[in-house]
Amino acid sequence: MSVPEKRTVSAHDLEFMRVALRLARRAYGATSPNPLVGAVLVKHGRIIGRGWHRQAGGPHAEIEAIHDAESHDRSPKGATLYVTLEPCSTHGRTPPCTDALQRAGIKRVIAAATDPNPRHAGRGYRLLRKAGIRVEHGLLASEAERLNEAFNRWMVRRTPFVTVKAGMTLDGKIATASGQSKWITSKKARDWAMRLRRGADAILVGINTVLADDPSLTIRGGAPPKKILRRIILDSRARTPVTAQVVCDDFASATTIVVAKTAPERRVERLANRVKVWVAPARTGRVDLRWVLRKLGSEDVTSLLVEGGGEVNAAFLAERLAHRVVFFYAPKILGGADARKAVAGSGARSWAEILKLRDVEWRRLGPDLVLTARVE
Repeated sequence: MSVPEKRTVSAHDLEFMRVALRLARRAYGATSPNPLVGAVLVKHGRIIGRGWHRQAGGPHAEIEAIHDAESHDRSPKGATLYVTLEPCSTHGRTPPCTDALQRAGIKRVIAAATDPNPRHAGRGYRLLRKAGIRVEHGLLASEAERLNEAFNRWMVRRTPFVTVKAGMTLDGKIATASGQSKWITSKKARDWAMRLRRGADAILVGINTVLADDPSLTIRGGAPPKKILRRIILDSRARTPVTAQVVCDDFASATTIVVAKTAPERRVERLANRVKVWVAPARTGRVDLRWVLRKLGSEDVTSLLVEGGGEVNAAFLAERLAHRVVFFYAPKILGGADARKAVAGSGARSWAEILKLRDVEWRRLGPDLVLTARVE
């Protein structure tokens, strides 16, 4: 976490940093495994350049802001840079921004969050100060860190940030006993859920969801997605039909089916001819979810959206592997002991085992309510 410096914050400082944060959000769903970053150049109290990191491998926000200023014949020399993340100081797919800022003649840098990479944290600030540039950081740090919570976790732990999402009735049911589930929530709620997919690197469901619904697990509606969403299927016995959409559609190359070592070889081979198959170790009789998360992290998956059935949702929550829940509630009551629950499993055995949520937020979407909260 960034430690704010002791400084006097002006209304103008807050205004310009909020502009930078808004710019960063423009690339939502397009920069992974890089962070969302926005930047503005200010001179004589006016913005002369705006920029944001548009996609992985492309110019960073600071460079975009400098180019924007220069394209309008506005010299960045002597300007103040407001940026949502510490300027990079190392060579990656692009040169270090610290060098570019020095060449541009920037006199002051105000940053929000510090680089979460322990090997680089604070190095950019030190290099800029050494070059005679005034540096301040910590302004709206919490907002900037939350913007990149998935990137921050992946950078430090190399495992994805996990969100469990479900749409349900007021009594917590996601389908009838016979499996009927379309549509519980309204179109507004479904559109919002699709936005979650746009921001994720991968989506995960269990085999029961595939067998019951044959979902496409793609991003639908709106502008064409800026990336292909990876699809992860937990299927310990390799029961996924070769006719399933996730196996035979145009995005089959983005599908990974996770099976157990005990899965029948012939079924595994049939699937492996069409999609990627991982053979995972077992834990408590099921696919080891921690192994799956480590494997995804090693392949640059920074954010995972779990849209599994009740058992899969329960497994991620019970094992404390979920970091956020997004639950959509429709004003409907299904009832019935056999109706399918959004969170199944064996449940907590005592009040001490109850999963607690924090930072709870409610939003109205048409007739529905959506709860977003962090898992303690």
